[in-house]
Amino acid sequence: MGILGFLLVYVLNESERVDIHMRPRFVALFAFLFAAAVGTLWEIFEFAMDQIAGTYMQKPMFGDPSGLTDTMWDMIVNTLGALGISALGWWYMRHRERSFIETWIRKFIEHNPRLFRS
Repeated sequence: MGILGFLLVYVLNESERVDIHMRPRFVALFAFLFAAAVGTLWEIFEFAMDQIAGTYMQKPMFGDPSGLTDTMWDMIVNTLGALGISALGWWYMRHRERSFIETWIRKFIEHNPRLFRS
């Protein structure tokens, strides 16, 4: 989700059709918050499905029958992933060095040329 959040704002920032120019810090912050929000909404969805539909999405872990441990590990991993991607995206925007982030961005642009037409 961090990559998706980063790409959403990066596309807007780099598009000539949209007249906005965001700083790398804002793009990284947006990507982080986007991923954290989507992860939170997913955990709410899991909880709701377990309560309403009787599913078993929040699995008990480490002797915790409530599923709280599963939820917390999901949130921790989501937050760390979002932080990592946001930091790498910020680094790319600040330094514009060749990296795997640039490769991802170039592939995204190649697969979505309609988003970048002048």
